[in-house]
Amino acid sequence: MAAVLREKQLLFIGFFISFITVVLSARHHQQRKLYTPPTLKNLNDNFPRQTFDQAFSPYFGGSNLQVRDKGASVDISLNKYTGSGFISQNRYHYGFFSASIKFPAGDYSAGVVLAFYLSNQDVYPRSHDEIDFEFLGHAKRKPWNLQTNVYGNGSVKYHGREEKIRLWFDPTKQFHTYTIIWNSNHIVFLVDNIPIREVTYTKTISPAYPSKPMTLYSTIWDGSPWATDGGKYKVDYKLSPFVASFEKLQVEGCIWNNRTKSSLAPSPSPTMSPAQSPSPSPGTPSSAPLFSCTKSGGNGKTDSVEGEDVIRLSEEQRKAMAEIRKEYLTYSYCKDKNRFPVLPPECNSQ
Repeated sequence: MAAVLREKQLLFIGFFISFITVVLSARHHQQRKLYTPPTLKNLNDNFPRQTFDQAFSPYFGGSNLQVRDKGASVDISLNKYTGSGFISQNRYHYGFFSASIKFPAGDYSAGVVLAFYLSNQDVYPRSHDEIDFEFLGHAKRKPWNLQTNVYGNGSVKYHGREEKIRLWFDPTKQFHTYTIIWNSNHIVFLVDNIPIREVTYTKTISPAYPSKPMTLYSTIWDGSPWATDGGKYKVDYKLSPFVASFEKLQVEGCIWNNRTKSSLAPSPSPTMSPAQSPSPSPGTPSSAPLFSCTKSGGNGKTDSVEGEDVIRLSEEQRKAMAEIRKEYLTYSYCKDKNRFPVLPPECNSQ
């Protein structure tokens, strides 16, 4: 009897050791599957960098905006008094827009919204265009959310075309590059040179495709009512200031000539988001506008608006984008039938 019991104990121990081995092996395999970005042609190498004073001006926030390293970098921060931000000195009609950004440090940034985006809401409040990177703060043990969005003519029938991506790295530890390409062929969002979303111009989406000159904005502000888990978690100002750092600023494209520094928007109230801020009065754009277009980048070969590198994605880029979206896409408006019982028409072609 004792021998039988001993045999059962040994069998149980053997089974338990095998189980632990399988679990540890699975965890090790999962760790090995961490995403390794492919090596793609670096589009940022095609265009020059600008210092802050060359291309930007303060938007709001006073001393919460700090220009450093002779204009090579800039910090914007949110505290209990105000957010902050900066704005391009020109409006652009198509182009290449990029910055390397390090997000606010810490394991709790709920309610904080960090944004890098193009908009003309100040000039066209009822029919504005917008192309957004929005980075939504996180509660403890949860990652930052990267949200992209596209508006055209106020988005006509459908208000917003959001998608969310879970980042495959910690954006608070070091700088990562975020890029918007916008031209008559497509809009592309890139992270560290990898496309994560493409909006292709088609007849179907044309009424909602951004088509009017826009200004580039970089802002940080309190989005507590909606930003983190639908507003469940708010900004904790005991942890402020929340500081975001920008460097390697690049803005290249067709410049709208009917734009001067004096027409920049006034600073919004500290309690307002940028979307609620007072509108400037730059005048109504001419019905027959003139453009001053950048026809080459820093290497003298790449057209920022119509060059081969920016008007279409390569096969390698498409493959990388498909891999990212398969593993890290967490929300797409084209899959949200609760929000859109009848999906926007472009979703039928995806």
